[in-house]
Amino acid sequence: MMMTMTITPLYAGPLALLFLILSLRVIGRRRMLQVGLGDGGDPDLARRIRVAANCGEYIPLVLILMVLAELQGATHFLLHATGAALLAGRALHAYGVSHAPENYRYRTTGMILTIAALVTAMSATFILGVMQALG
Repeated sequence: MMMTMTITPLYAGPLALLFLILSLRVIGRRRMLQVGLGDGGDPDLARRIRVAANCGEYIPLVLILMVLAELQGATHFLLHATGAALLAGRALHAYGVSHAPENYRYRTTGMILTIAALVTAMSATFILGVMQALG
């Protein structure tokens, strides 16, 4: 019997769009400054690079864990809560860090939501995996 995923893709698309937008912000600034590699000493470009990179560091891992949890039969509520927390967390974090001076309220809330999504997806995957292994 083939299992289809119906929830994780609902969050993968918007998260990919967020990453694309952040990447385009880096590309635009690079073009404006004519900087091919690195940040050229520009604090705004350095900030944009880190915002995009930070997003790219968390999204893939949590989405992989969500896929595994969904394939193992995680509840729809758990998957939606995880996906929504990740999406909101990454958006809030990006918004907070993108401004100089940083808005730590958005940055902190974003990281709390992101870590919550990571811990939830990790725990669900592990617990469901153990339950299936033990039969």
